[in-house]
Amino acid sequence: MKRGDIYYGWLILGIAFVTLTLGFANRTTFSVFYPTIVEEFGWDRGSTAIMFSITVLVYGLAAPLAGRLVDRFNPRLVLPIGACVMGSGIILCGIASSQWQFYLFYGVTAALGFSIIGWTPFSAIISDWFSKKRGLVFGILSAAFGISLVSASIAQFLISNFGWRNAYVFIGSFSIAIIVPLCFLFMRRTPNENDHFSASICYTLSKPEHADEDLPAFGFQMNRPDTAWTPSQVMKTHQFWFLVLTSICLFSFAESILIAHQVYIFRDVGYNPMVAATIYSVFGIMNVTGNLCGFSSDHLGRKQVFIPACLLAAGAVSLLFLVRDTSQPWIPFTFAVCFGFGLGIASTVFWAIVADVFHGPYLGSIIGFIVSGFSLGSTIGPWLAGFLHDQTGSYSTTVLIVLASLITPAALVWLVAPSPDNANYQRN
Repeated sequence: MKRGDIYYGWLILGIAFVTLTLGFANRTTFSVFYPTIVEEFGWDRGSTAIMFSITVLVYGLAAPLAGRLVDRFNPRLVLPIGACVMGSGIILCGIASSQWQFYLFYGVTAALGFSIIGWTPFSAIISDWFSKKRGLVFGILSAAFGISLVSASIAQFLISNFGWRNAYVFIGSFSIAIIVPLCFLFMRRTPNENDHFSASICYTLSKPEHADEDLPAFGFQMNRPDTAWTPSQVMKTHQFWFLVLTSICLFSFAESILIAHQVYIFRDVGYNPMVAATIYSVFGIMNVTGNLCGFSSDHLGRKQVFIPACLLAAGAVSLLFLVRDTSQPWIPFTFAVCFGFGLGIASTVFWAIVADVFHGPYLGSIIGFIVSGFSLGSTIGPWLAGFLHDQTGSYSTTVLIVLASLITPAALVWLVAPSPDNANYQRN
C-alpha cells in the first residue's frame, strides 16, 4: 500500500458506524418515549412494553434474511431500502393512537428496516474488510450502540419542546436523509469490488498490510477439514449453541431489560425525566468507552477480557438494590458508569469471538441466526420486567434476573474460548 493512501475499509467502517448509530437510536430512545406514551394514553406498562418486545422479535426473525441479502446482493441497494422502511415506521408512530398501531409501525415496520441495515449485515461486511484486529474494529462498530444511547437526552428535549409525535417524525426523517445517500454512494461489499472511485480521499484496492492474516493474534478458529463453515454445519456444534445462549443472556435480558426500563427505574424513585435521561446517556457514553476498550482482547485474549467485563457489569447492577430515593445520586451515576463500561466491553468481545470461530463466506447468515436467537429472548425480557412491576410494584425481581444474565455468559464463554491444550481448536 502506498504511503499516503487511506484504506477504503476505514470509510466502510465509518458508514457502518453512522448507520448503526441512527438505527440503534430509533430503538433505544424507546426508554424515553415509553413513560410519555403510558401517561398519554393511560396504558399499563406491561402491554406498552410489548411494542419494544415486538420490535426486537421482528429484528431477530429478519436477521437471517438480512444476512442472506447482504451475502447475495449489492448493499448499495439493500441498505438504502432498509433505511427507508425503518424511517417510515418511526414517522408513522407520530400518527399512532392505539396500541396495535404502535405494534405495527414501531414493532414491525421500523424493526424490519433496522434489521436490514443492522448489526447482521454490517458485521459480515466489516469482517471481510478487516481480517485482523477484530477486537478494535468490532469495538468501533459496537460503539454505535453506546452513542445511540446519548440520543436519549436529545429525544427528551424534542419531546419536551415539540411533543412526542413531532419527535418521532423528526427522528425518522433525519435517519432516512443521512443513511440513504451515504450507503448508496459509498458502500462496497468487499475489497475485491472493482467499482471503487476517488472522492476527495486516496485509497487503494489492495488489501491492508494485515489482511493476509486469517485471524487476529489472540483469535481462534475451530479445526475443519474443508474451507468454510456453512450454517447447517455450524448448528451441529455445541460451541454455536453456547454462543447463542450467551447472546440470549447478555442481550435478551441484561441489555434489553435495562434499555427499556432504566429511565423508569430512576423516575420511580423521584428523579425528574431529564435527570433520568441524563443517567441513561452516561450509561451510553460509558458503553462507547467499553466498546473501544474491546481492542484489548486482541492482545490479552477474548475470555481474559470478556469474563471480567461481565462481572463488572453484574456488580454495577447490584447497586440498583440501593436506589430508594434521590438522596444518593452517586449510586445511579456509578451504576451507569460501571454497567455501561462492562457491558460495552463484553458485547464487543462477544462478536469478535463469533467472527473468530465462524469466519467465512456465510458469516452474515451465521450471525443472523445468532441475532435471531437472542432477539426471540428479547421479546420476553422487556415485557417480563414490565409485567413483574405491574404485579409487585417493584423492579427487585427484575434486577435479580439481570444479575443472573450477566454471570451466566462468563461461564459459557469460558467453555467456548480455547486453551492451548484444547484439541478442538487451533490457535493462530
